[in-house]
Amino acid sequence: MVNFHIITLFPELISVYCSTSIICRGIKAEKIQVKTYNPRDFCHDKYRKVDDTPYGGGVGMVLKPEPFFAAFESIEKSPDSPVLLMTPQGIPFHQDLADTLAEQKDITIICGHYEGFDERIRTLATHEVSIGDFVLTGGELPCLAVIDAVGRLVPGVVGKSISLAHESFVDSLLEGPQYTKPAEFSGMDVPEVLLSGNHQEIARWRRRQALRQTYLKRPDLLKEANLTAEDRQFLESLTRQDC
Repeated sequence: MVNFHIITLFPELISVYCSTSIICRGIKAEKIQVKTYNPRDFCHDKYRKVDDTPYGGGVGMVLKPEPFFAAFESIEKSPDSPVLLMTPQGIPFHQDLADTLAEQKDITIICGHYEGFDERIRTLATHEVSIGDFVLTGGELPCLAVIDAVGRLVPGVVGKSISLAHESFVDSLLEGPQYTKPAEFSGMDVPEVLLSGNHQEIARWRRRQALRQTYLKRPDLLKEANLTAEDRQFLESLTRQDC
């Protein structure tokens, strides 16, 4: 089981999402657990104040360190387990990191909000993580992206684990096109190879489609892909077509 420990001022945002779809099934199957810790519950003033004006002046409010440290210290987790701070300044979240996190017993995620957080809160984190070069109102949406990406990799959460092997970013390639019934719709036909029953040719077609999609949409990923000689020959043919 992977235990997600989420420090957030808005636990309802986490609980609503985690009560649906695959993550909910993983929780019910006791493959993953998601617990929230609200820093407001660790405040000692009657207003449960978690932010204050920034030293040196400036616009907005800054999250105070005391309630976040107290929330963090209340978590029962395995030693040296990863602690993620969701911030635009962090490293880009990617599939390799999701794979690594899925092997952990405990994962703590700290969600910021408002104008930012006291710099001392950063010392709690082992990783600062971003989901893109844009700014959101808080860290809850990025946190949910991490929970979803990691949680679905935990054995037993996704019904057919073999399907994970053919998804985008596995082997640094994007996923190729998928089709289902009917075989013809609005003048658009399913490729004949998928109807042939020839599993070797189908696998070859899917590999080439993944290569094509990656070449057209994310050619940068090909630098990290494990390519065979046949793969390289196919990519060269695509390059010649562009000339």
